[in-house]
Amino acid sequence: MFVIKNLDFKIDNFHLKIDHFDLTNHKIVALMGPSGSGKSTFFNILIGLYKPINWSWIFNGRQFAGLNMDQRQLGIVFQKNELFPHLTAEENVKIVMKSRNVQLETDFVRLEKYKSVLKLNNCWLTRADKLSGGEAQRVSLLRAVMSRPVLLLLDEPFSSLDADLKVEARKMTSDLVREAGIPTLLITHDIEDANALGASIRRMNQGRILAELDADEI
Repeated sequence: MFVIKNLDFKIDNFHLKIDHFDLTNHKIVALMGPSGSGKSTFFNILIGLYKPINWSWIFNGRQFAGLNMDQRQLGIVFQKNELFPHLTAEENVKIVMKSRNVQLETDFVRLEKYKSVLKLNNCWLTRADKLSGGEAQRVSLLRAVMSRPVLLLLDEPFSSLDADLKVEARKMTSDLVREAGIPTLLITHDIEDANALGASIRRMNQGRILAELDADEI
């Protein structure tokens, strides 16, 4: 269960108002909208950068609204990967696992399986600053999933990739998300992102989240 209620937040000249947002019926949901519609503001609230008051976010029976960023146990993939450039792909994944108290011994099989799904074996020992754009994005995704998140947030994860890499990255992301079975919210402006992940589509406009839409309505 994922339900947000009474979210009313103003920043600069922008007003985000969400009376009710319910994701209980879907594993993967795409939130779409043009630039300036409020997607980034909403994303920053979910990860804890912005702190509205008097709102409710119930997820899996817990009240998330008052939790700090590190207490929310989210897996986050940003538009630009946030890898540590001096660490290898392997080290970038394992350092986050350690910070979340995820034991390598108990999660080794899962790590090896997901690493193969994302085709990261050949660059596993490569420093992050030497990875290609597609490799770096896939390492970011693996790192987020291996942190054992309760919710995966993808913020325009394919926008920095060229067309050919996008197709491959979408397919791998879809495979991994479904394999891991983690509830996922995809923030995007691209209908192809939503289609590739098989997501339920919700549209945001002028700080409001509108009704669920079919792909041909976007």
